[in-house]
Amino acid sequence: MRKFSKREVAEFYRRLAESRPIPRTELEYINPFTLLVAVVLSAQATDVGVNKATPALFALADTPAKMAALGEERVAGLIRTIGLYRTKAKNVIGLSRILVDKYGGEVPADRDLLQELPGVGRKTANVVMNVAFEHPTIAVDTHIFRVGNRTGLAPGKTPAAVEAGLEAVTPAEYKLNAHHWLILHGRHVCMARKPDCPNCVVAELCRYPAKTIPDALVAAKAEAASTPRGRSAARR
Repeated sequence: MRKFSKREVAEFYRRLAESRPIPRTELEYINPFTLLVAVVLSAQATDVGVNKATPALFALADTPAKMAALGEERVAGLIRTIGLYRTKAKNVIGLSRILVDKYGGEVPADRDLLQELPGVGRKTANVVMNVAFEHPTIAVDTHIFRVGNRTGLAPGKTPAAVEAGLEAVTPAEYKLNAHHWLILHGRHVCMARKPDCPNCVVAELCRYPAKTIPDALVAAKAEAASTPRGRSAARR
């Protein structure tokens, strides 16, 4: 698979940015703490499922102290619709107590410290650092792992390898929002079973050999994207 040139990488991100000018996480949260909890709960679960469970939880506990006071059984009951809810409830109570005891009830803006919390791995820490504290981290989940490999933007056999690849090739001006653009692209366009190549803004840049789009349409999209008129039409 031929590697992306710097020009192609910049164009790849330019198009994603143009298609979603203000990318945001689809998880619902109130503050850094509730974001942290939501991301912990989202492991092996969908954002939609998490968003259905968290309003009642966050209405009762939007700080580590309040969450710890609820207790593990109460939290488990509130999030029972989420997979692995008992383990996640234990982790949420555990991390809440640590935040109260060690950090005065505040979420530390430090990736290494975040990873020391129960249920928090590198991906979760990267999401919190990016969304809550606006650090240019790139959290590699299943969607970004797929996009990095399928498109050829940053191929790798492990999430860590894909993260390193994305960190290396992503231009500085796109790094803050790269995580959002890539995950939303993977979730809504470059889906696992049947990618929506006909509506993909980076189709002709993508190295995926089994596109669900005729070659002629790929060429037409490339020509349209290269003209000012095509770029204006793409925004509508």
